Amino acid sequence: MTSMQLLTPTHRPDTWTPGATTAVRYRLLSEVEADALCRVLNLFALQCLTPHWVNACQLGDTLQIDIEVANLSRHRADVIARKMRNLISVFQVDLHELAPASPAVDTPAFTARPATATAF
Repeated sequence: MTSMQLLTPTHRPDTWTPGATTAVRYRLLSEVEADALCRVLNLFALQCLTPHWVNACQLGDTLQIDIEVANLSRHRADVIARKMRNLISVFQVDLHELAPASPAVDTPAFTARPATATAF
């Protein structure tokens, strides 16, 4: 037995490992602030995750943000939702499971959103 084997901790299940992954949709309601969307998206960037779909819409004095992400474990999705709820400007977060994703395939488990043209 080498010294490296002696220092290795015993194996225990990692709740962050995507054993059974899923696609989720976050729907947030936030105050209209210049940095609200950046703060929410930063929670994904800190974990090297890229959402597959993001939509933000101002409804009066409320900002509605919808985000879809595939290949997340349910635990990771819940932790991100809790972190969103802790943001000062966010006052509601709903988390919806869309469909189970195959662990071997990196494609989203939801249908792609059509591109829309916006006139400025």
